[in-house]
Amino acid sequence: MIAAMMKIWVDADACPVVIKEILFRAAERVQVLVTLVANQPMRVPPSRFVRTVQVGAGFDVADNEIVARLDPGDLVITADIPLAAEVIEKGGHALNPRGELYSADTIRSRLDVRDFMETLRASGVDTGGPPALHARDRQAFANQLDRFLHRYAREREKPGGGDR
Repeated sequence: MIAAMMKIWVDADACPVVIKEILFRAAERVQVLVTLVANQPMRVPPSRFVRTVQVGAGFDVADNEIVARLDPGDLVITADIPLAAEVIEKGGHALNPRGELYSADTIRSRLDVRDFMETLRASGVDTGGPPALHARDRQAFANQLDRFLHRYAREREKPGGGDR
């Protein structure tokens, strides 16, 4: 049986357009399937490597769809810390649009900070939103994605590297 190829899943409702464009170019360049999951229709370029999945409206519906379809080794693009934690727990990889590759070592502290900030907001403290995405963030994302895809390609080239 031929092993499945790694796929990239995008938590697309909140993913910046510029990050999606980087992913579309990467999909063509390395011929990896990129699937955008959102609760609204998404416009994507014509490509055999780019797909969309539209889910119903509701809290965490897109996140749950990604986790349900995720295979170990797949990459998920998300700024959603709880989703990233589920992805890592299931054997996947999670990269945020600012270029941070979450790991089993870092996700617990990121969840703790997120929960703390949520507690502050619930008690009426204005914590502000995330800062705007800058050129350095886009570059950090592109660089981290490139490193991830190169590591993946090297693993696939090793004897037995395509097995799952």
